[in-house]
Formats: sequence, structure tokens, C-alpha cells
Amino acid sequence: MIATNLKVQDGVLHFAGYDTAKLAKEFGTPLYLMDEARIRYNCKMYQDAMVEFFGPQALTLYASKALSFKHIYEIVRETGLGIDVVSSGEIHTAVQAGFPMEKAFFHGNNKTDADIAYAMDCGVGYFVVDNVEELYAIEHIAERRDHVQKCLLRVTPGIDPHTYDAVATGKVDSKFGVPIETGQAEEFYHYATALPHLQVEGLHCHVGSMVFDEDVFERTAQIMLDFMGQLYHAYGFETKLLDLGGGYGVRYRESEGVVDIPYRISALAEFMKGYSEKLGIPFPAVLLEPGRSIVADAGLTMYTVGSVKRIKGYKNYVSVDGGMTDNPRYALYKAPYTVFAPERMDAPPTLHCDVVGRCCESDDILQPDVWLPELRRGDLLAIATTGAYNYAMASHYNRIPKAPIVMLSEEGAKIAVQRETFDQIIQNDL
Repeated sequence: MIATNLKVQDGVLHFAGYDTAKLAKEFGTPLYLMDEARIRYNCKMYQDAMVEFFGPQALTLYASKALSFKHIYEIVRETGLGIDVVSSGEIHTAVQAGFPMEKAFFHGNNKTDADIAYAMDCGVGYFVVDNVEELYAIEHIAERRDHVQKCLLRVTPGIDPHTYDAVATGKVDSKFGVPIETGQAEEFYHYATALPHLQVEGLHCHVGSMVFDEDVFERTAQIMLDFMGQLYHAYGFETKLLDLGGGYGVRYRESEGVVDIPYRISALAEFMKGYSEKLGIPFPAVLLEPGRSIVADAGLTMYTVGSVKRIKGYKNYVSVDGGMTDNPRYALYKAPYTVFAPERMDAPPTLHCDVVGRCCESDDILQPDVWLPELRRGDLLAIATTGAYNYAMASHYNRIPKAPIVMLSEEGAKIAVQRETFDQIIQNDL
């Protein structure tokens, strides 16, 4: 099986110990299922490894953009992580969940004045500043409040992580951050440290997502440490916090590899400690920002088949009651997934098809080129590893209501996000 929380019992797919067919009948489809124990395990795995290899000051930040709703922040709080937030909406959700906002880091390449003010009102601990214009906006808003705002400076190390272009963020020409290579990051530092209402605590970078290559974080860390050394020896600036972002890849298909994250963290720590000693600079508190690798394999999405269309001599289409409204990732960048027929796990895969959605859009494809058992209207389908960037990217295209999230734990199956109603879709219409 693609993940340890997936098993087959009596020909039926079970997820997190639950019969998926029974859950679909109880809660309806489309349906996001989330394995709470898996989320907690992934959070603890990261933080334990960070503390073991980087020391007690190290901190894992959950990247909210992967999946944001109130209960996720309760889990993250209880497992001792901080959070990475990228909008006022994510900040508001975390605040409503009772998350301690001094452990929140506010990212984004275009924070509005309203965003900045709201984040300060909510007590966000750190701003990750993306550009010079933002520096001055934060300074002016903090000055009006007689407030000194802690911040990290986002710089780009010029790394190609060999991943999808759509999720690569560390190149020199990225829309995020200020490049080191051009000398602009050093200028950025001078601008920031001259402002009286900003307290520069350190540096941030992020090279991208779905990183499998073993050397990506080491290459990134070397460039960042070199830049830290440049600031330290030239200006006496000590980088207290170094945030290396997130990006470890996850397994969407059996043919894909598995990243041994604790081992990678241990290797990264060993390299960074040795290299910083060589440079003669104080070692910072190190932060990582996993999102996908915390929630992706904790998710499974359930659908009901509406039609099986066979076009003789061409291809077959299996249409379901969801689609790009609940998972746009294939439409965006051809993301791979594993598809199951959860009630027919022992049946031979004789149907070669594209699994498609119900939207009026040709790119409304969930997964092409899939082999499944013979299907008919009313059968169930399940798509694995959908915890990240599915609900988070869900839309109202064609005015389709958003699916609910059901959390699965030892205490039972509980609705964490209700199924949206038609009236909720039109509630802002005048």
C-alpha cells in the first residue's frame, strides 16, 4: 500500500482503521477524510528530530497554506509546533482556534497595509519580510502603534531544487524574497536594520516543494551560512534565527520514493554545524516549515461514480461527483495520484480510464491513465494522499459547495468542517 494508514480488509479499503465505504455512506461524497493520528505523528516526528539534531532552540513551523481549518491549529498547538501563515484569513483561523500567536510567522510577497495591521493587532510574533516596500510599510504601521515588530528577512539563495517550476521558489528570478547573488539582499539588510520599529532576528529562505534530492537543503544552507558570515564579519550582525523553509516531498504513487526525514534532518544539522564552525559564526536557532509532509498522507478523498463513458477506439472516462473544485492540482500542474475502488479492492483492474470531475471544463481531470475494476454509477472511488492543497485550494467553480472534512481518531469519526450548503454559497450575494 502507498501509505501505512491504508489497508484492505475483506476486499474493502480501510483508512486510519475505518471502513471507507461506511464513512462515505454516513457522511456522503465528495468527502475529505483526515487521519488525526497521522498528523500528530508527523508533527512529533519533525519536532523530535529538530530538537535532537539542532538543539532545544530549533522549531518546526506548520505551513498553514497546505491545509487550514480550526482543528489543525489545535493539533499543531498541542504538539508544540509554531505556524507559518500567509494571509489574514489564516491568521484569523489560528486566533479563533486559540493558537499562541507569538509562535506565528507571517509570510507572503504582498502583505497589504490591512494585513500588516491585522497581524499586529493579533500579536503575530514574527513577520517574514519579502521586499523593501514591505519594510517601510511595517515600519510606518508599527510606529503608529509604538510597537517594535520582530522580523526575518526573506532572501533567495538562487537554488534550483529540480522540482516542478510551479512550486520552485528559491531561484534568483523568483517572485519571493530578495536575491543574494545580485547584492540586493545585503542592501535589504541595511534598509531593515536602519528602521527603529523593526527588530531583525534573522533570515528566511524557501527553495520549493516536492524536494527529493538529498543535497538541496545542504546547498541552500551553505549559501545562507555564507551570507550570514558576510553579515557577521562585515557588520557584526548575528543571525539568531535561520528559517530554511519547507519542501520535503511525499509519496503519491507506489513508484515514488520515500524521504527519510529524520535522517535528512540529522545530515543537514551535521553539515550546518561543521560549516558554521568553519566560517567562525554563531550557530542560529534553525526553523523548518513543513506543510505537505505533515498532512498529505493523512488525507483521503471519497467520491461517487456518476457515469462510465466508453468511447470505442479512443478512451474511457469515469466521472465522479467532485473534481477540480475539491482538487485542482492535476489541472494546475499534472499532479500524480493513486486511485482506488474502495469496495472492490480484490477485483481485477480491467478498466483503463481517465478519472474526471463534474465541472464544465476540459481540464477537470483528477487522474488520467488509471486501471480500475469495472465500475458503474453509484460505485465509490477514493484518491489517496490528498491532505495537502486539496481542501486548501478548493473553489466554488460552477457554484459547487465545498466538501466536508471528517477527522478520524480513536475517539471516532467527527466532522471538523461541515459540508457547505447552497445558501452559504449565495450568502454574500446582494
